[in-house]
Amino acid sequence: MMETLKQYHRFLAAEKILSGDPTEHLIPPRIPAKLPGMLSIDEVDRLLSVIDGTAERDLRNRAMMELLYATGLRVSELVTLELNNLDMKLGYVRVIGKGNKERIVPVGKKALLQVQQYLELRLHKYPQETGLFLSRLGKKMSRVAFWQQLKGYARTAKITKNMTPHVLRHSFATHLLAGGADLRFVQEMLGHSSIVTTQIYTHVDKDRLKEIHKKFHPRG
Repeated sequence: MMETLKQYHRFLAAEKILSGDPTEHLIPPRIPAKLPGMLSIDEVDRLLSVIDGTAERDLRNRAMMELLYATGLRVSELVTLELNNLDMKLGYVRVIGKGNKERIVPVGKKALLQVQQYLELRLHKYPQETGLFLSRLGKKMSRVAFWQQLKGYARTAKITKNMTPHVLRHSFATHLLAGGADLRFVQEMLGHSSIVTTQIYTHVDKDRLKEIHKKFHPRG
């Protein structure tokens, strides 16, 4: 809107309809970047703890959610993982991201444990399939199917936020930065081509710090 107004007055000034451009020194308002949705650490714990069954579906979904939060993968990267993408001994996952770019992401012990429990059943039931996470039909999980499962677990955990797989990715990045992780390290883990994209998570953390200051400082 501001740019349209400035162009209009530049035109009027060029056509000598106006003696000058009254908008020449106007500075357009800065639109703040939309902060991504995220969960608190307590909410993540509640979400992951609602799955305690030993059926194939429970083991798979718990493993997928743990791995998603442990690595910050995009949901499309998660559901297309192959068995040989995950190195259980060294504790990392090899990801083919946007633009067919490959990156290596470390995986924590809790996520590895959950994946191992699922694999013990999955490898016995579907020994010929190469996909890591499979549906009950032995095919790779779809993004939509996983999203629906995640929404259901969020309701069970009484999380009222709009739950999507990307919320876990955002939570992963924000919690790393809040713990003191280097911004470029997080950029590499997320697979961002530009650090500018990753910097939005520093704003999330600053907002959290501002809330803490307001709540606990005597003159907040």
